[in-house]
Parts: sequence; C-alpha cells; structure tokens
Amino acid sequence: MFPEILTIMCEDLLEECQENGLKLALAESCTGGLIAGCVTSVAGSSAVLDRGFVTYSNAAKTDMIGVPANLIETHGAVSEEVAIAMAEGALAHSNAQLSLSVTGIAGPGGGTEDKPVGLVHMACARDGQPTQHQRHLFKGDRERVRIQTVESGLKLLLNCCAATH
Repeated sequence: MFPEILTIMCEDLLEECQENGLKLALAESCTGGLIAGCVTSVAGSSAVLDRGFVTYSNAAKTDMIGVPANLIETHGAVSEEVAIAMAEGALAHSNAQLSLSVTGIAGPGGGTEDKPVGLVHMACARDGQPTQHQRHLFKGDRERVRIQTVESGLKLLLNCCAATH
C-alpha cells in the first residue's frame, strides 16, 4: 500500500522510539491520517503509537489539540505558528513524549500567491527539547504532495527521536 521506503522508515522510527522509551502522537491535517496509517502498517506499532489526531478543520485543531483560534485567525491554518501549536498540543493531549504535526495545501485548489498548492508546514515536539519546524514546498498532484509530506514527516520524526537531551 505504501512505498517500501516509507515502510522501512516507519520500522526504523518504531525501533528508535522503543530504544528511547518514547510514545508517539500525530496531529495531521493535509495528510488526513496517512502518517498514522503508514506507522500502523508495521506490526508492533501499538507499542509506540499512542494516538493520532486528524485535525482537518480549524475547529478540530482547536477542539482536539488546543490550538488557539486566534492563532489560526492571525497566521492561517497553514503556518509555522499553527504547526508548532499542533505538535505541542498533540503532546499535551496524549501520553506521548514525541509528536509530529503537518498542515498544508495538497491541492489541486486552495492555494494563493502567498500560500501555494504544495506548501506544507510540519513540526516535531519532544519532551524537554525545543520544537522543530520545517517548511516545504512540494511539487506534483494532490497524492504526490501528500506522500512527500509523509516521507518528510517521518524523516523529521527520526531526527527528533534520535536527538539526545
């Protein structure tokens, strides 16, 4: 179902999390649960994945993981500020010590000059460490943007997981 490289990355992530005693939470918007689906395609993922939040709407971001509504109004749902708030909110609303958030514009519509189709903000939060943010501008159709988001999100998680205090 997922490209083999993503499955291998998930296997590596689960191993890293187990070695570091980390539980994982995911807050996904533009991927709609694809990252959680990829992680759970690996046997034994229940030892690491605490929960996933599909926060597709602005209301879900606020209601489920505590992203302040005024933050969304000020910066837009697809922004560094909201991605960071989503990652930190996923930690706060779970039993995890590591989280990833993704928010973006997968297309084909919805883009603007300032926020074009393919723009994705992601953040990784880990207890005791500064939250890391990445901004990406992916090329391709909706499916390609979403798969690239999964891959980049897994890379970011692997980097955050491997980082020492």
